[in-house]
Amino acid sequence: MVKVTINKSVLELIEGDITEQETDAIVNAANSSLLGGGGVDGAIHRAGGPKILEECRKLGGCPTGEARITTGGNLTAKYVIHTVGPIYFGGKRREAELLANAYKNSLNLASQYKLKSVAFPSISTGAYGYPVNEAAMVALKAVINYFKTHTDIEQVRFVLFGQKAYQAYDKALQELAK
Repeated sequence: MVKVTINKSVLELIEGDITEQETDAIVNAANSSLLGGGGVDGAIHRAGGPKILEECRKLGGCPTGEARITTGGNLTAKYVIHTVGPIYFGGKRREAELLANAYKNSLNLASQYKLKSVAFPSISTGAYGYPVNEAAMVALKAVINYFKTHTDIEQVRFVLFGQKAYQAYDKALQELAK
């Protein structure tokens, strides 16, 4: 586990299962329908139970780069923040900007709900094909920039699935710390 303090907030990197996090909210790398899918999305819906899907249906979807919030259902986390990252097309279609917005808008929503801790997966790096090394840099920059101007969220934890993702985020964080 890696832990750094930025302003008054803590940024952590761990390898693990996002559905088991004891944070106020976990972030779901959702698709724009918000009706469940594979990867992180499917795992969160399975672990959280039907209440999450029921609330997602009422939201009517979510555009890429934006975020919506529902109950955490059966999860330990009280809330699930659903955000839609971009599908990667070689970086030519504003993917970095859209990915940064997914993180920023998720954090803005957490602030609105007065949440103190949020766990993120690596958004867009699974089925959406975003290269994990590039995505890690975008994600960490977005969170660090948020921490520089906001002190209400005390902890952001990146819960990374597998050693490759963990190492990519660790390397990106070291680069940004220079």
